[in-house]
Amino acid sequence: MNRKIVIPAMLVMVAAGLAGTVAAAMPAAAAERDTRPVTLPAGTVLTLRLDSSVASNSSRIEDGVQAHLRRPVVARGVTVLPVDAPVSGVVTQARQSGRVKGRALIAFRFHSVRAYGEQYRVATSSVVRQAAGTKGKDAAEIALPAAGGAIIGALAGGGKGAAIGAAAGGGAGTGVVLATRGKEVRLGRGALISVRLTQPLTVHVPVQGE
Repeated sequence: MNRKIVIPAMLVMVAAGLAGTVAAAMPAAAAERDTRPVTLPAGTVLTLRLDSSVASNSSRIEDGVQAHLRRPVVARGVTVLPVDAPVSGVVTQARQSGRVKGRALIAFRFHSVRAYGEQYRVATSSVVRQAAGTKGKDAAEIALPAAGGAIIGALAGGGKGAAIGAAAGGGAGTGVVLATRGKEVRLGRGALISVRLTQPLTVHVPVQGE
């Protein structure tokens, strides 16, 4: 006589759950087998294009900076960091131009890069941009009013008048310099920059054709 074997519904559910767990684990294990670690040494150059803007008079320390690789980073024939890989960083210095002294400055560096679906911590050199000095321009702005004052003073009273006129004119020029800020520094979206890794970076690169 044939007997029917009845499997409790609970056992069926448990078996199905175990099968699903195993199936879910298999792609992860396969992914681990299909990648290999490749280390980029300190000093490796990353060529980047900015995706955000930074400026000496508007950025603040710790403001985020976004960029992407405009060239892949290749080591031993393997593409370790692909082109367009996003890179993130922060502003480390931001100084507005002063009225009397102090040139504008902006500086930032990067701390992470995303490649092959994984986020990696990186340490890079800083990008630093400082405004050009204006000493020559300031001297000219002071000298021109002084010369004009000397001419007027000479017409009014000879040598002594010239000295008085020069002093008055020079004072006016100094006022112009004190009231005028120097140029600011700005890097807009699309600006091309390069940084170097200051520490080695290990990336798990997909293995192809193996």
